[in-house]
Amino acid sequence: MQPINVLTSIAVPLDISNIDTDQIIPKQFLKRIERTGYGEFLFFDWRQIQEGPHTGELNAAFVLNRPEYKGARVLVAGKNFGCGSSREHAAWALTDYGFLAVIAPSFADIFFSNAGKNGMVLVRLPEEDVNLLTHRSMARPGHSITINLEEQIVTDDEGFKATFEVDPFRKYCLLNGLDDIGLTLRHETELDLYEAQHDAEFWLQPRTVS
Repeated sequence: MQPINVLTSIAVPLDISNIDTDQIIPKQFLKRIERTGYGEFLFFDWRQIQEGPHTGELNAAFVLNRPEYKGARVLVAGKNFGCGSSREHAAWALTDYGFLAVIAPSFADIFFSNAGKNGMVLVRLPEEDVNLLTHRSMARPGHSITINLEEQIVTDDEGFKATFEVDPFRKYCLLNGLDDIGLTLRHETELDLYEAQHDAEFWLQPRTVS
């Protein structure tokens, strides 16, 4: 998992509340067993025209299809982002596309946990602050936002500044690029020692032959 400390990027403004996990990654794309390959299907139903003579073509009006937002690592969205079913694929799709952070007034609890475990910084800000950042990113696609995880500060290139809260354990994991496996491997030496001792004790025990 990629360590994150200071992230500076243009932002994709998605001024929609209650974006659920089926909108983030529709159910028909959940057949893969890997964590990769989901990015191309992110917001699939919005990125493609769903009805009419141009069904299946890219929707040029949707923000992710606009070239001026290409390469963005920050998504600014409405409240209750990630609601709906508990699929971890939503976090996989966002990170596989390239997003490393989402700024919103609120997040669904399960999505919040899944995203943090998959290396995303989720920033809760007051709704008026999110609306301001959204407006600036819509008005000027080059609008740049900086998230300083160490100092827990969000700034932009127009003088905005706000602090945000983050769980100390999740902050530690994000700063050091540690997922659940990485956390376990920090104790690899102790685990190997325990396994060796366990094996030695097991094999030294007397065997009963029937």
